[in-house]
Amino acid sequence: MFWILVFPILLSVFFQMTLGNITKAEAFNQIEIAVVDDDEFKKETDFKEVLSSISSDGKNNKKMFDITYTNVKNAKNLLKDGDVQGYIYVENGIQLVVKNLGLSQTIIKSFLDNYKQSISTINTVLGENPDALKNVLEDISERNEYLKAVTAGKSDPDTSVHYFYTIIGMACLYGGFLGIKEVLAVQANQSSQGARVSVAPTHKLKVFTVSIFAAITIQLIAVFILLLFLKFILKVDFGNQLTYIVLTCIGGTFTGVTFGTMISAIVKKGEGVKIGILIGGTMTMSVLSGMMFAGMKTLFNRNIPILAYINPANLISDSFYALYFYNDYNHYYVNLSFLIGFAILFGLTTFAVMRRQKYASI
Repeated sequence: MFWILVFPILLSVFFQMTLGNITKAEAFNQIEIAVVDDDEFKKETDFKEVLSSISSDGKNNKKMFDITYTNVKNAKNLLKDGDVQGYIYVENGIQLVVKNLGLSQTIIKSFLDNYKQSISTINTVLGENPDALKNVLEDISERNEYLKAVTAGKSDPDTSVHYFYTIIGMACLYGGFLGIKEVLAVQANQSSQGARVSVAPTHKLKVFTVSIFAAITIQLIAVFILLLFLKFILKVDFGNQLTYIVLTCIGGTFTGVTFGTMISAIVKKGEGVKIGILIGGTMTMSVLSGMMFAGMKTLFNRNIPILAYINPANLISDSFYALYFYNDYNHYYVNLSFLIGFAILFGLTTFAVMRRQKYASI
């Protein structure tokens, strides 16, 4: 119960502590700048209007810049204390002073360069061909956009949800612990319970089948508890596709339990060796699905794409991500089909091996 329920919950809490603010860190914030409001600046009436159009108006209307109009001494202090990313003053043209180099400073400089270029174009036209000024002003004020922003899926991208989806994939595969136990319980050479089952009048495979469905039920309960914990306690977004989410959990649980039964049936060593193989295999598949580093998943998908479809942990986590992000269900159905295929393969392999097991004596 520790591995199938407690460990995934603890790991989820640690992930939340580490990744909880990653989305906020990636969000774009207004850039704080200071403007030296002196006589030279007041002469730049056009520049003042442009600054006003792209700065916050104090009425919850957030725009690119949050501007503080002040004197030169205070502007220097604000920059020194880190309260602004740079300050602008007018002296032989519009000047920018920054303390560090970064994205915000680059945006400020790009804005000023763009403004200066536009003003230079207008002055050149005025000097050479004043009649064309109207067309130039229209071109400058009505810029053409050749890129259109569209929503790629049903939800806004959130880089942190992937890590929690991989935890569910890991938890489903840890149902293999129950699968191992159920196989040991019917193998006469592995446990005293298995010896009693082998001499009982009820067919061993019948007992085993009933026990497997009991194990799947217990594992499903554990997975649903984890799902509820992630959804309502840690506030992980799963979208609104409840039916498909439940279907993914069922498919993942079947795959996890039968993965354990196959290992237990094939490996002839003791319980410790079987559990070691299960943990090693599950964690390897979880890491390759991006549990520790999301870029790992992208790296292998790009260079060895077949790994995405032979890794049950990746199929489970990717199914959740497909439901959360994509507009259609094509990607989800592909993942679920492979997942069910693995559950069938693991189950048939288990039954094929166990049917051939005979004991000379018990």
